[in-house]
Amino acid sequence: MIVKRDFIYTPKAVSRCLHIWLPEDYDRTEEHYPVMYFFDGHNLFLNQDATYGKSWGLKEFLEGWEKPMIIVGIECSHEGQERLSEYLPYPGISWLSSFDPQGEATMDWIVNEIKPMIDREYRTIPFRECTAIGGSSMGGIMALYAGVHYNRWFSKAACVSSSIGCCMEPLHADLTDSYISADTRIYLSWGTREAGAEHHDREDVSTPTYHHNKSVADALIQRGAAVYMDCQIGGGHCEADWEKLVPTFMDFLWMR
Repeated sequence: MIVKRDFIYTPKAVSRCLHIWLPEDYDRTEEHYPVMYFFDGHNLFLNQDATYGKSWGLKEFLEGWEKPMIIVGIECSHEGQERLSEYLPYPGISWLSSFDPQGEATMDWIVNEIKPMIDREYRTIPFRECTAIGGSSMGGIMALYAGVHYNRWFSKAACVSSSIGCCMEPLHADLTDSYISADTRIYLSWGTREAGAEHHDREDVSTPTYHHNKSVADALIQRGAAVYMDCQIGGGHCEADWEKLVPTFMDFLWMR
């Protein structure tokens, strides 16, 4: 079942909706559950809530998946370009250089306010080994940032179509300087169409997007983390294609 509740985004003192998935038997058991947090939470479950009318289909997936868990979808700002700043953890380059990077404030809000509330009010398994985070596009950058910079809280991250090309230098500095536990699991994906690959019927091993993800994967592997690089052949930058990746990244993060 899906529970919606408002929660104050303290960096700006405004309300943001949390879209919370609870296992169907939640009210009939005393079981405690692992938790996965997602950025752009309004796009996860229901088409009528999604920005472009198409969700990730996560509700249908979870209803048929064998591992019961709690999902916390954190809705972004819908005011102008605020989402880009709030989901930018490092100073950006090119077209993102004009945005104030507020990603650290957003992550501090998640780990110091949202997570404690979720652990207090729902039956969670609060330890990092049972806590993951995910997102797409700018949310993918944030998921990667969380998995690296906030590794004390998150042992798993699904980084889908991450716009990491805008901040490779500070990201690599973080990969070098941050403590990363050897049990960390990171999923990195991109689609051939969004990457501008010459051919969309074969795996991309040549575009800048590939090289960005490969360099991040290599750095994580050197630190002992497990990494799944997933090039989606024919994949674009949209929820309909990200929905197809859900079984792969959920199984990699949670079932292996």
